[in-house]
Amino acid sequence: MATKPNLMARLLKNSTAKYTAILSESVMFNNKDIIPTDIPIFNIAFSGMIDGGIASGLTLLAGPSKSFKSLSALVCVKAYLDKYPEAICILYDSEGGMTPDMLRGQGVDPARVLHVPIDHLEMLKFDLVKQLAEIERGDKVIFVIDSIGNTASLKELTDALDEKSVAEMQRAKTIKALFRMVTPSLVNKDVPCITICHTYSTMEMFSKQIISGGSGLIYSANQAFIIGKAQEKDGTDLTGWNFTLNVEKSRFVREKSKLKFQVLYGSGIQKYSGMLDMAIELGVVNSPSSGWYCKVDGDGVIEDKRYRKKDIINSSEFWDPIITSERFKTLVQRRYMLTAPDPILDNDIDLAMEELGDE
Repeated sequence: MATKPNLMARLLKNSTAKYTAILSESVMFNNKDIIPTDIPIFNIAFSGMIDGGIASGLTLLAGPSKSFKSLSALVCVKAYLDKYPEAICILYDSEGGMTPDMLRGQGVDPARVLHVPIDHLEMLKFDLVKQLAEIERGDKVIFVIDSIGNTASLKELTDALDEKSVAEMQRAKTIKALFRMVTPSLVNKDVPCITICHTYSTMEMFSKQIISGGSGLIYSANQAFIIGKAQEKDGTDLTGWNFTLNVEKSRFVREKSKLKFQVLYGSGIQKYSGMLDMAIELGVVNSPSSGWYCKVDGDGVIEDKRYRKKDIINSSEFWDPIITSERFKTLVQRRYMLTAPDPILDNDIDLAMEELGDE
């Protein structure tokens, strides 16, 4: 039965929800804010696109101690504040780890950060819900919670004051309720929230890392990353760390993807780290011999000019033409993005349609 011509208009007018709209015209999907960071590998992890970036909603950064979680959050904050000069960051702090000096070191102006020390989860819940009620869509605000994993519940504190040594069985439910309340507002008002989480190892024979805090966190998150790390050495000297963003959950990027970046003592995060391995995998860079690399053009022809790794690893002259090319952007999307077109699948569909037409 055909839909009555005025039924959509009648039901649209009748709805009491603020952001009701025809799906094809909804601001929820057509006007989403994307915030590119300075680090290409982060943009790919967050969106599946090399020129993508952070989106609204809940993002979880989880990992063991000293795995660049807080500094990764500050990469996001810097990108947001750089894009919008009027933007502010609201930092919910249960650890005291993000000092003004740390923020300045990552290029974040502490004067643009509203610092909210929190003693327990209920304090976080009440303040976060009230702040989101005050924010209108179009207000430029980014939230950071550092950290949900280290924030006690009010019951834990009350039991300690009453000298009760009973197990806290409600904490996961409190966290689940918190994000059940705030997630719709984060999405509807186009506000990103970066939340630092802890992990623990399972007791299986082959143990794996799990994000602590209960299932409510994962259910609410747009994306969840578990960060792994390994040492970077020059001989026997420790010179930095190699980190891996393991995509545990994502609405944008293929789950279980692994995206690597490097942080060195003295020079910080390396902007183009992770790009070399990716470019080789995607056939854009070739390694004709150990320690030497050369570009591959769009026809698959290997260029004659060769480069040493140390000369190109941080070279904008080498990387910028590659990462801004439409060819590389498309290859990255097909490799990592959930909704990227699959050329093989497209060809199969075209052939199937031709066969149906012949019949």
